[in-house]
Amino acid sequence: MKAAPDRCGTIATRERAVSGTLDGQGGVPGAAAPVVTQRHVNADDFRAAFRAAHLGMAVVGADGLVRVANDALGALLGTDPARLEGCPAAEFTGLREDSRTWNAYREVLLGRRARLNCTRRLRRPGGRAVWAEVAVTPLPGGRDALLSVADISERRDLRARLRHLRMHDPVTRLPNRSLFFERLAAALAAAEEDPDARIGLCYLDLDGFKAVNDTLGHRAGDRLLCAVARRLRDCAAEGGHLVARLGGDEFALLVEESAGTEQLVTLATAVLAALQRPFEVNGQRLAVSASIGVVERPAAGTHATELMQAADTTLYWAKADGKARWALFDPERNAHRMTRQALSSTLRPAVDRGEFVLQYQPLVGLGDGVVRGVEALVRWHHPQFGTLAPNRFIGLAEETGAIVPLGRWVLETACRQARRWQLERPDEPLVVSVNVAVRQVWDSDLVADVAAILAETGLPPRLLQLELTESAVMGSAGRPLQQLRRLSDMGVAIAIDDFGTGYSNLSYLSRLPVSTLKLDGSFVHGFRTDEPPNPADETIVEALVQLAHRLGLTVTAECVENAEQAERLGRIGCDTGQGWFYSRPVSAERISALLGVKARAAV
Repeated sequence: MKAAPDRCGTIATRERAVSGTLDGQGGVPGAAAPVVTQRHVNADDFRAAFRAAHLGMAVVGADGLVRVANDALGALLGTDPARLEGCPAAEFTGLREDSRTWNAYREVLLGRRARLNCTRRLRRPGGRAVWAEVAVTPLPGGRDALLSVADISERRDLRARLRHLRMHDPVTRLPNRSLFFERLAAALAAAEEDPDARIGLCYLDLDGFKAVNDTLGHRAGDRLLCAVARRLRDCAAEGGHLVARLGGDEFALLVEESAGTEQLVTLATAVLAALQRPFEVNGQRLAVSASIGVVERPAAGTHATELMQAADTTLYWAKADGKARWALFDPERNAHRMTRQALSSTLRPAVDRGEFVLQYQPLVGLGDGVVRGVEALVRWHHPQFGTLAPNRFIGLAEETGAIVPLGRWVLETACRQARRWQLERPDEPLVVSVNVAVRQVWDSDLVADVAAILAETGLPPRLLQLELTESAVMGSAGRPLQQLRRLSDMGVAIAIDDFGTGYSNLSYLSRLPVSTLKLDGSFVHGFRTDEPPNPADETIVEALVQLAHRLGLTVTAECVENAEQAERLGRIGCDTGQGWFYSRPVSAERISALLGVKARAAV
């Protein structure tokens, strides 16, 4: 073997260097012969260790050619080690596969780099491949380098198996949440260089899965999940889309190179159809459905978190719209939802910051056109969204409980203003009507609040009217009814707002402390002159007015828009009217100008 003397010479050189170092540190003359003997013994030991090592090794010259290779390297590569002598080591170790590794390898051979480590997939005769960890380090003397090649195939396979277990759901064998987000992040990163790349996601949740777990047990639930997973894989197989179980009964189908919204909708429709077929679980036929949120958009500029938030929102829409359906992400609908969240979080602080104002709409006598009262209507001067009407935030205030402090502020502000009007025109009393939410009746001591505000402002109770919706008043019992009666006993008037829109039991009218019915605007619309008259509308309104009057109640018609409506409503007996024909909601100063003046047209 030609390379053997070079290799041995290299090892001997190393021994001579070591020996020389020892001599230089005070070796005794005359001891040279024994040192040389030790030097030859060490060289033989190194040769034996090199050949017997289980680690594949070779000595490589500065030219990159193999000087000598051991048996372990030959066995690893499936060849006789002697056949490797004189061969470029980079050829059978794959060090030429990329320029960065190749340059680092050459630096080591030239003695300018201390070490090279890399992992390579090596081909053996017959096509079998092994994964190997390749290391190259310079040998003392600077002429040669030691190449070592370790078979890490088993270690890599074990690592792959462990990763598979870690990244897959143990029940359905589908990719789990971790692998899904890894693939999603990789897809978004790869799409950064392609401005036309798009990505899509179907995010689904089984409808009624909890009932299966509760009635048949978790084992049956797991089998159902496995059956669902199989059908999802079948739906995604043609397009090669990733199907993952994100947890519980939530699944996701990732379309990495979306062709557009139509592709995602087609996929969602196919999934719904597949899941609607009955499942056989434990000898029972189970019917389940799914709600699916569909998101499709350009991949550039999209973040994984943002995409999942959109999918989760859209899934919620599908659930809210009736389940067993898909819903497509709508930016406008989402913007409305975000606005609701922003408004909800700032409602309570807005009361303290004084962002709310009151406007007033006149209640006008239909017989004489004189302003008899006003309804206080709250507006929110939001710093970001501008002036908001009540329909934008009252529902949110009721949901969050902010309606209690807001309602108390409205009541106090309206009563204070009504007291000013009373003092300005003591001979022409003006009733102020304030809306009260059901939650104010339940979550606060409304009677105590009203009594305290009336006492503080000095407003007589007879000049205050509280409006509650028909659904809130009808069927009232317990505390709400008690509070209404105490308010009525105090002298405060109670009105039913939007009367005629609910499912009223008219017998309650005789038992409730109500003084006024406010007819919903839907009845008044039937009196419009630009549409053919409907005799039934007038008949119904006339019957309601007669019923109210026989019970000692007054009637206010809402949404009066023109003189014809006002005239016909007055003819059938309505007491007062409210609407744009008389005035839009205006400031307290504009109302002051109307007092004592016959209202004929909109202000």
